[in-house]
Amino acid sequence: MYVRKIIHIDMDAFYASIEQRDNELYRGKPLAVGYAGDRGVVAAASYEARTYGVRSAMPSKTALRKCPHLIFVPARFDVYKSASNQIMDIFLDYTDLVEPLSLDEAFLDVTENHKALPYATQIAKEIRKKIYEETSLTASAGVSYNKFLAKIASDYKKPNGLFIIRPKDAESFVETLPIERFFGVGKVTAQKMHQLGIKNGADLKAKSEPELVSLFGKAGHMYYMNARAIDDRKVEPNRERKSVGSENTFSRDIDSFEELAIELDEIAKDVVERITRSEFLGRTITLKAKYADFKTITRSKTLLSMVTDYETLYKVGFELMKDIDISAKVRLLGLSIKNTDSIIWHDAIQLSLEFKDWDDFTRLKE
Repeated sequence: MYVRKIIHIDMDAFYASIEQRDNELYRGKPLAVGYAGDRGVVAAASYEARTYGVRSAMPSKTALRKCPHLIFVPARFDVYKSASNQIMDIFLDYTDLVEPLSLDEAFLDVTENHKALPYATQIAKEIRKKIYEETSLTASAGVSYNKFLAKIASDYKKPNGLFIIRPKDAESFVETLPIERFFGVGKVTAQKMHQLGIKNGADLKAKSEPELVSLFGKAGHMYYMNARAIDDRKVEPNRERKSVGSENTFSRDIDSFEELAIELDEIAKDVVERITRSEFLGRTITLKAKYADFKTITRSKTLLSMVTDYETLYKVGFELMKDIDISAKVRLLGLSIKNTDSIIWHDAIQLSLEFKDWDDFTRLKE
């Protein structure tokens, strides 16, 4: 029997975790991304804040009543999107079938994958490890044979967890699932279901499909199928790859240019291997350096032709590295190639046209 291998990756308190990563004063403290004023709303909350009952989409005044010492920080969507791009690139190293749901969440179909790995669990472990190594952020993963189950599994051991729902266990697992955990069941629908005596998957499974459709419209068909652990939706990739890169977080901070040049050599070789494997074309090279105090800087150069070889990539990366200050000590070095630019020739004059990335993915979530 053909069984799909689906992974759902969900970053842990993504926006808040980035703020805590980038500012050590926020670590271990209740933090909310948003505006603390009278009309403010919590965009995201750290796990420390959640212990006080603070949640995303909550009015800031309510959040402060629940946690008077709550720290509010303004959103930095450019930083969040940059981190998201790094994470999406990791996904694309394993499969082209990546369906982003937001900046911090995606489905992956790894039934057939670029590394020919046989087990989805192994891939999920590798991805979570790489995300942490490259971004210092944690992710939770769910593994199963359809999107509904993979999504539930990723929520099951948050934060920084991995959970698997195997085909032989799926129906019995769903039967014990509280109705609130089902996809598409919000507070209002959950209340209605409770009034009908539907409190878990087993109660839902006891209802016929016509009855559920009569009660809940088209969603009733989905509830009927999900109660039986069935979900035929495919992973729909809807994002074009914009960059390929590689980073290395050092075991100790480095302030030697010679040592950084050696690290850059390994990173450049890794990037060339990735662009060769994925047949990626780009001509903007970006060097990234993160210092011991977590301050991050980037330097970029756009070439006239596409980057396809190690020599060009390393030479440009080396020149960019000469332009950064290493006296503060570097803890991470990265190199990437982007394809956001295209060249148009007209009357022997070269013009540069920058294409916009229309992918927004700024849905606010926990």
